[in-house]
Amino acid sequence: MSVVFVTGGSGFVGGRLIARLVADGHTVRALARSDTAAARVGALGAVAVRGDMDDVASLRTAAQGSDLAFHCAARTTRGGSRAAFWADNVDGTANVVRATREAGVRRLVHVGTEAALMAGQALVGVDETAALRPDSPAHYASSKAAAEQFVLAANSAEFETIVLRPRFVWGAGDTTVLPELLATVAAGRFAWIGDGRHLIDTTHIDNVIEGLCLAAERGRPGEVYFVTDGEPVVFREFITELLATQDVTAPTRSVPAGVAKVAAGVGEAVWRGLRLKGAPPVDYMSLWLSSKECTIDTTKARTELGYAPVRTRTAGFAELRG
Repeated sequence: MSVVFVTGGSGFVGGRLIARLVADGHTVRALARSDTAAARVGALGAVAVRGDMDDVASLRTAAQGSDLAFHCAARTTRGGSRAAFWADNVDGTANVVRATREAGVRRLVHVGTEAALMAGQALVGVDETAALRPDSPAHYASSKAAAEQFVLAANSAEFETIVLRPRFVWGAGDTTVLPELLATVAAGRFAWIGDGRHLIDTTHIDNVIEGLCLAAERGRPGEVYFVTDGEPVVFREFITELLATQDVTAPTRSVPAGVAKVAAGVGEAVWRGLRLKGAPPVDYMSLWLSSKECTIDTTKARTELGYAPVRTRTAGFAELRG
């Protein structure tokens, strides 16, 4: 078995990845930026190595001796300045690429996202040929697009890079999507945009980890792969069921899509212009997620990686119910 280096190991995707790698018999070295992160990755069976994404030397030391690396760390918050997103998602990724290459890592798998294609348009049956959008007005989308461009440009015969793009990651242990939904409902701020009946693809955390492991083992250098739960679902039905796993009834209130679009534009302008903390009530990413179709063609992952979902939505919902 090999030695594997993981960034973002204290997060949702990184933590589950560490658990899988350890179970498969690998030695895992995980970057830890705090005592709390070190304790979490250590509890998962990884060797915690202190360092930071803005410190190439510490990253290089952390990756030393590893054959394979997974870059899972990213800023995913709703709020934040462009500079903050760029520092974490672009500069941080560039530092990981440089450090792992200099440490002699043979292959790097980067966790990407369909958001890197988003600039306000619906994504209908998209595949890996769709253009990245570093020009997106959403900081998360633009920064992840730029990060992915950097990762792919670094691919070489000596240092292989691969990108795996899961879409709408969910499941037990989620620290972002479900908690934010529950908080929004509890605060009385939840509303459907339009009727919420557009189609979306999702990816259960177990399917994300399966895709990452297959990409590391079978992915072609310099390539990108999408993975999902297999079949699209109606957004309103998925969110309603997700909330129901926590015994929460989805509200029925709705806002016209046009009104929400104007609110998002105004809110983003005000928050950015005044440099306010947090995120506006409706930000670009939330607007697009809640009102635009996003369906993915996973033919490439299925044919080249042998990918198939290992966890159904039904089983994932059952796990969340406990």
